[in-house]
Amino acid sequence: MVSADPQVSVVIPCLDEEEAVGAVVDQAWEGIRRSGRDGEVIVVDNGSTDRSAEVAAAHGATVVREARRGYGSAYLAGLAKAHGEYVVMGDADETYPIAELAPFVDHLEQGDDLVIGSRFKGTIHGDAMPWLNRRIGNPILTGMLNLLFGVKVSDAHCGMRAVRRDALETLDLHSTGMEFASEMVFKAYRRGLRVSEIPIDYFPRTGESKLNRVGDAWRHVRFMLIYSPSWLYFTPGLLLLVLGLAGLLALAFGPVQIFGRTWEIHTSLACIAAILVGAAVVQLGVFARAYALVHLDEHDPVVDRFQARLRLEHGLLLGGLIFAAGFAIVLGIFISWAARGFGALGHVEATALGFTLLGLGVQIVLGSFFLSLLVLRQRPTPAVNGGPPE
Repeated sequence: MVSADPQVSVVIPCLDEEEAVGAVVDQAWEGIRRSGRDGEVIVVDNGSTDRSAEVAAAHGATVVREARRGYGSAYLAGLAKAHGEYVVMGDADETYPIAELAPFVDHLEQGDDLVIGSRFKGTIHGDAMPWLNRRIGNPILTGMLNLLFGVKVSDAHCGMRAVRRDALETLDLHSTGMEFASEMVFKAYRRGLRVSEIPIDYFPRTGESKLNRVGDAWRHVRFMLIYSPSWLYFTPGLLLLVLGLAGLLALAFGPVQIFGRTWEIHTSLACIAAILVGAAVVQLGVFARAYALVHLDEHDPVVDRFQARLRLEHGLLLGGLIFAAGFAIVLGIFISWAARGFGALGHVEATALGFTLLGLGVQIVLGSFFLSLLVLRQRPTPAVNGGPPE
């Protein structure tokens, strides 16, 4: 029976799982009973075309309907309806041991904010996980999450997990697809929540799988890259920028001999492209981090440190100095050319360096103005005649 003030909420997304959902709901009730706590079971019907919702309700679950398709959409709807202090999450296909939820809730009660099941530390039964997913897909995606966000888990995409309901506001989850699992894990680490893992069994599913291996994997990768500007923007951008500047400076006074070959203006042009592309990519990374900080409340220690110290004027000064250096080079070449009666124009490599610095300086100045606009926090309109702010 559903408790009026449950301690545990079990949330189960469901899409055409008529064959299994009843048994899963029964297992959830059994898990709540074994935990010695009051609880509720919520099944989120994500547009099923079979009798999944009716079966779930017949087994005592509260059915929530969510028309927007997607793993994350279903969970967001279910979490919004959960009343329990502790929320346990699991699939409706009998793959997870929902009846063994008590240790998850115990960990939360002892102070953890998020508890994740680990299939790799537990037992994967039979062909529950295809070889490609087990040996390649899941290890790569979990490894990327660990590398990009400093996470330390063995199975980032395990569907059985538990979270304190008061931690959901801190997590501020938004993803509507399978990347919802990655978002929950990396945000928990990034925002300083306590995370632990519990080994679990993983069983062959009942019914047909809804997963799209390539599409769902790409959603995870795309999501991680979007939320990891250091790897998507800063690392490749800085590499291009440094290599381009080094090469262009080395060629500024004419061709050079390296590795037994002569490197001339063609190499300078490649270096110019590397500088401009690298600078643009780094600048996009700065914009992305600034937006994430101001509008998504995504903090980064390095960004926070610089954001507190740097101002628009610093960017204008840096861009102005680079522009001035480029202008000085170009002016010097023009004066030399004029002194020779505007004859044949030499100093090709130095000219390329000068104009590149001019363009780079302008880019930094204009980017600094845009950045200052981007980080402006929206302030409420002052109250009128004592009324509330608009």
